[in-house]
Amino acid sequence: MLISSKGRYALKLMIYIAAIGGDPVGESISADVVSHEALEPRPQTKVSLREVAECEGISLKYLEQLVRPLMNAGLLRSVRGKGGGYVLAKPAADVRAGDILRAAEGERSTVACEGLDGTCGRSDLCSTVKFWTGLEETIDAYVDGVTLAELAHVPEIKVNIEL
Repeated sequence: MLISSKGRYALKLMIYIAAIGGDPVGESISADVVSHEALEPRPQTKVSLREVAECEGISLKYLEQLVRPLMNAGLLRSVRGKGGGYVLAKPAADVRAGDILRAAEGERSTVACEGLDGTCGRSDLCSTVKFWTGLEETIDAYVDGVTLAELAHVPEIKVNIEL
């Protein structure tokens, strides 16, 4: 999985919406995924892309391009009308980082190796195909092992400064 700025910014967008906007009302987060009370679902509030752009330092036009694939993947939902914005389409604990990255990036490989998709006539003789396949599997396992709920839970940082 190759991760470009599209994937990085899509992840930032989804984390922001999960942290600020909350989970879909009426949906529950499975207890085995949630181990901290701060990750419990709370009512949703709409989040505007303008707010995300300002807070995260990402171009509004770029964010507008990112929401379409996230909506098509069933990860985001648009709320129209006055004060409209975006909300999660399903609970943050049910969304994996890999879901977000694949929605934004598509199914792309880390390396340009035709052996990974079986189109190389020499893949049965090539010693690197197993290595690249293992790398892809390791990356997929890692990004699919982290939930949006976990990423959105950032403990409050308190700094005590003595003057």
